[in-house]
Amino acid sequence: MRNDFFTLVHEDQQTKARAGFIETAHGRIETPVFMPVGTVGSVKSVNQQQLADIVDAPIILGNTYHLFLRPKTPILEQAGGLHKFMGWNRAILTDSGGYQVFSLAEKRKITEEGVTFQSHIDGSSQFFSPESVIDVQRSIGADIIMAFDECTPYPSDFAVAQKSMLLTHRWLDRCLNRLKNTTDLYGYPQFFFPIVQGSTFKELRAISCEYVTSKNAVGYAIGGLSVGEPLDDLYDLTAYCCSLLPINRPRYLMGVGTPWNLLECIALGIDMFDCVMPTRNGRNAMLFTSQGIINIDNKKWANDFSAIDPLLPNAVNQNYSKAYLRHLFSAHELLGYQLASIQNLSLYIWLMKSARIEILKGNFDAWKKEQVKILQNRL
Repeated sequence: MRNDFFTLVHEDQQTKARAGFIETAHGRIETPVFMPVGTVGSVKSVNQQQLADIVDAPIILGNTYHLFLRPKTPILEQAGGLHKFMGWNRAILTDSGGYQVFSLAEKRKITEEGVTFQSHIDGSSQFFSPESVIDVQRSIGADIIMAFDECTPYPSDFAVAQKSMLLTHRWLDRCLNRLKNTTDLYGYPQFFFPIVQGSTFKELRAISCEYVTSKNAVGYAIGGLSVGEPLDDLYDLTAYCCSLLPINRPRYLMGVGTPWNLLECIALGIDMFDCVMPTRNGRNAMLFTSQGIINIDNKKWANDFSAIDPLLPNAVNQNYSKAYLRHLFSAHELLGYQLASIQNLSLYIWLMKSARIEILKGNFDAWKKEQVKILQNRL
């Protein structure tokens, strides 16, 4: 099942898992896929060559809010867009800044027109509208760009969630209008995803899915989850949204999650993920490995000279020992943060590639159940 952007190659018969690929000007992205988060044009602790050659990430995520504030769009335009500015020749997705504005809480005011917020850098007053967010993403030059939305906090009552969702829908129309009346700046197409909202209310999620799919976009994102709701709600609402979104378009679950969360959500029909967890947890001495979770600060690793993760197919994981990595953390050496981040990102990318192989083989369900147990094991 093919269009110019997304090709659905295979659907699992026992679950809703899918294998496909996305075509961008900066390369083909095989799905399911995990996108490392490069908030300010940098994935923390990992350079671009490592991301490409060791981690093998086909796409990374940049943040509209942060890039707008620093280095600012005029510099990005002078550089020829974020790809050239950061020396990354693979695909980039930018989120719209809606979640960052949501997280500012006391430092922002939301109106019909947009959001006035206070910069976390210098305290200056700034303004985002659906139109300006599209303009900023044009300047950044990401291959995939997102609609400006309001992320509803959890918990919310029905009236608050409904009001927020309807505002997101009106902002979506303004984003689409701005998109139609502007062009890409760097000679390649930018693909646009609307975002489904509705908090934890299925009635609202159904309305939002129907509204965004009426826009016939090339892909759709599910937002407003992984913001504090119970895990069962996350899975239930993800499955529900996937059942309502078009089968021939990629589905992007924003901001999720642990390796086992990703596998469970692939089984529900999700194709794309992003999360700061691999690098954030890595910098805090938590390793995700193909054999389970390691707290590398633990004294038990002090004289363990086995590879960090012997099953992952790259030299970093196999050439450095757990003892050495623990030593780096004990000595507060920056290399420790880098190696831990590379390990965690490599695990996520390896997991997505492995899931795709198992989907194509028709063995995903059994493999997933086994992997979820292994990945959650604390070593």
